[in-house]
Amino acid sequence: MILVVCALPEELPSFAVGPNVRLLACGVGSVEAAVGTSRMLASEAFSVVINAGIAGAFRGSARIGEAVIVTQDTLADFGLEGNAPLTLPGGAALVESAHADRSFVTACSGLGLRTVHGLTVTQVTTTDATAARLRQRYGSAVESMEGFAVLRAAAVAGVPALEVRGISNYVGDRGNAEWNFAAGSRAVVAALNIVLNRLSVEPVPSP
Repeated sequence: MILVVCALPEELPSFAVGPNVRLLACGVGSVEAAVGTSRMLASEAFSVVINAGIAGAFRGSARIGEAVIVTQDTLADFGLEGNAPLTLPGGAALVESAHADRSFVTACSGLGLRTVHGLTVTQVTTTDATAARLRQRYGSAVESMEGFAVLRAAAVAGVPALEVRGISNYVGDRGNAEWNFAAGSRAVVAALNIVLNRLSVEPVPSP
């Protein structure tokens, strides 16, 4: 059984849940994504988790209407302000990055989907200044609000996971973001379709 996690059902139009697929619309943000994914993984046995939805792209990294596979997702602005090292008691370390399963990434090679690094934020970026700061600090290609949380929840549960994103806008000033929710949704559904076919599970029909 495969678990597909999105924030909102509108991100995956025409999703037809087959006998081998369960859909979770977890809600927006990393807290809802982590809680919802963890609850599902604790209540039922899944062999695969796929986080699928729209994302913003840092300019030059991807184009609107393109789909990408996120191989690593980082939680933005986590820890000590200013990016200085944070010393915790007992040698504890912050976990701020999560990775897609390498075998899944390899299995999906040749599908025409670019592999990129993602950034999970708690606020949608609306200024060029913030976009530039995030790009310089993290070097990520795309921005979402759930990617890290879903990958991390799957890793803690010991379930291999993958993240697939359709680009709906450019990160930065809202006036120049070129938002196209429908284009991002179409892209991620089409990509999810071919990924599920490659992984030999129930396909998702394109709208």
